[in-house]
Amino acid sequence: MPSLSLPNGPITFDNLVIPGPLVGSSDALVTRSITIREGHFSDALAEQRIDMKGQMALPALVDMHTHLDKGHIWPRKPNPDGTFDGALSSVGEDREAKWSAEDVRARMSFALESAYAYGTKAIRTHLDSIPPQDEISWAVFDEVRADWKGKIDLQAVSLVGADGIEPDGTGRYQKTADIVSNTGGVLGMVTYPLPDLEQRLEAFFKMATQRNLDADFHVDETGDPSVATLRQIAQMVLKTGYKGKVVCGHCCSLAVQDESEADRTMDLVAEAGLTIVSLPLCNLYLQDRDPGRTPRWRGVTLVHEMKARGIPVAFASDNTRDPFYAYGDLDMVEVVREATRIAHLDHTSHDWVKAFTTMPAAMCDFAYAPFADGEPADLIVFKARSWNELLSRPQTDRMVIRDGEALAVSPPDYAVLDPLME
Repeated sequence: MPSLSLPNGPITFDNLVIPGPLVGSSDALVTRSITIREGHFSDALAEQRIDMKGQMALPALVDMHTHLDKGHIWPRKPNPDGTFDGALSSVGEDREAKWSAEDVRARMSFALESAYAYGTKAIRTHLDSIPPQDEISWAVFDEVRADWKGKIDLQAVSLVGADGIEPDGTGRYQKTADIVSNTGGVLGMVTYPLPDLEQRLEAFFKMATQRNLDADFHVDETGDPSVATLRQIAQMVLKTGYKGKVVCGHCCSLAVQDESEADRTMDLVAEAGLTIVSLPLCNLYLQDRDPGRTPRWRGVTLVHEMKARGIPVAFASDNTRDPFYAYGDLDMVEVVREATRIAHLDHTSHDWVKAFTTMPAAMCDFAYAPFADGEPADLIVFKARSWNELLSRPQTDRMVIRDGEALAVSPPDYAVLDPLME
């Protein structure tokens, strides 16, 4: 990223273009004067003013579904065939062989340096929590969160398969849930068809309720239309009366199910108050992959249909340079650009920007009030003057402003990770 600076003292940016929905307007974009005073946004204009000539700004972005513990292992453990099963086996082998506290900490820190340079303000990460990795990674996360306080707000979710939850509510995951609770995290699980999944879900929600924890699931990450655990989650929330927030990520199979079945599931999702996060880059990479065969679908869930029902929908990065997704760099501007293309967010209502800003912040309870008087002056300024210009280039010349200061940082050099790749 370029080295940039701002004049000293209070400053007002005139003729700056920002997304209308973030300031209560029904218009796609609005022209505003934005004042920064002592590191915070201010409603009082400053004497020192700069004409931005219609340049566009976004608030610092929120990335609510990542995997910082897996990130950047691709050079030493690539996916052998690009499939979901290939990713599972590769990550499992790498975790058992390499995931010491030092290894996890170094890769987490590398990823966060990238996200910070690109303009991300808050991140929720899933942590593989299969024992004994839970004790290692959660302790490292707690340390890294403290290191990054004031730069990126961090939150973590435990990640285990549904078969790691005992139907009777006993078993090792009770201890993991205590670790999550003691670290201020979120309880998570991957759901997939099991004959006793209903009992496992009930045990899961009981654990979450006992500890006053929110829930975050990996759900139906497959192109098999017979897989419909999203519906079971919604039914269990309604049955148990669970009061915490519930996020369901992926939900890919919903897009290939019979329309009436998908409609029935989405109606239940809306009734149960679930929220959805779509991961378009990772799912485009993994879903419908078959050697020698061109993929027939994009892997994303039914975001437009969910939004029409009032279901909160967000988008996020997901994996970064690991067997589940070989690419990416935790750049949420890239996610905005590619989600728009993959999920056809254009030519629709104008408030999809909320799916990268206020919506994920609300889902995760991150403190976040874009451009509001008295809030930290965290924003990203682009030379682009419209959505079309913004989405047509990678925006490598963006100016990232945090606490009223322009950052002079760049994503770290990949060579920093070389010692971990031996």
